[in-house]
Amino acid sequence: MEELEHTCPHPRTTLTEPAIFARETSCDCRAPHEKLTIAQARRGTPVDRPVRVYADGIFDLFHSGHARALMQAKNLFPNTYLIVGVCSDELTHKYKGFTVMTEIERYEALRHCRYVDEILRDAPWTLTPEFLEKHKIDFVAHDDIPYSSAGSEDVYKHIKEAGMFVPTQRTEGISTSDLITRIVRDYDVYARRNLQRGYTAKELNVSYINEKKYRLQNQVDRMKEKVRTVEEKSKHFVYRVEEKSHDLIQKWEEKSREFIGNFLELFGPDGTWKQVFQERSGRMLSYALSPRESPCNSPPRELSPLRSPSPPSPPARWHNARPSPPTSPKGASASISSMSEGDEDEK
Repeated sequence: MEELEHTCPHPRTTLTEPAIFARETSCDCRAPHEKLTIAQARRGTPVDRPVRVYADGIFDLFHSGHARALMQAKNLFPNTYLIVGVCSDELTHKYKGFTVMTEIERYEALRHCRYVDEILRDAPWTLTPEFLEKHKIDFVAHDDIPYSSAGSEDVYKHIKEAGMFVPTQRTEGISTSDLITRIVRDYDVYARRNLQRGYTAKELNVSYINEKKYRLQNQVDRMKEKVRTVEEKSKHFVYRVEEKSHDLIQKWEEKSREFIGNFLELFGPDGTWKQVFQERSGRMLSYALSPRESPCNSPPRELSPLRSPSPPSPPARWHNARPSPPTSPKGASASISSMSEGDEDEK
């Protein structure tokens, strides 16, 4: 891992880069490093003389409780330069126990916290005067609960007696131990989750029998999920069918009422069809009883078949035809009159 050069002790003005790593040599502060009291530090210091605050810890499974503690340490004074010491795996395993993250992972997690100005790797478990002098540390920030370890009732006791200790508040409900407890409590759930995501039983340190059990449980859960999905779809389908059926029944009722109304309006006791029929019947009856006279220029009506028509007279060719002798005086006069009418027609 590349080590950044420590050239400026002032706090970072931007957050575009991670915090730097502390140098192995002593601090390069050029301003006179006189001992400060808490009152002086709270009143403020010159820009080139920030208050150097040190906060140390394991920071395993870096979480919001860690970040809040560092935020408090950074905001203790108006001009604070925050140095965070991270203990190595060797010291942590010796005095506290096994960690989930390696020391390299823990260093990197702290480097990307916005409140940290400098990371001190392989920090000591107990702070000595030589260490404080080497890194020009003005104050040490930590929660006020006595921290018993390495044969001591409180590893910060001598710091408190020297007036260099500034307390911070713990965040309730979140800690590395709490997170590990959650994982251990729900171990089966997380083991099944990782098996489903492709991790092997060997990687998870799971026995053959437990592996088969977890895989069977995963299959059962998938089947349950499919059943729930089908049930939800079925409920949705039934609801849609009921909604459509209700709409169809309502439309059918409306159309039925409309059809019955139209039928009664047309064929009912006082319907339109009855009135039309009565009007036509009355009109036909009136025609039958009193027919209208024919116009004067209409052609003559044919004789009734009961009256036989007279036979047609022969053509009037008087120069060739002989008139038949009259049988009686009345017949003679009639023939003479008919002959005269024929002459007038030819003229």
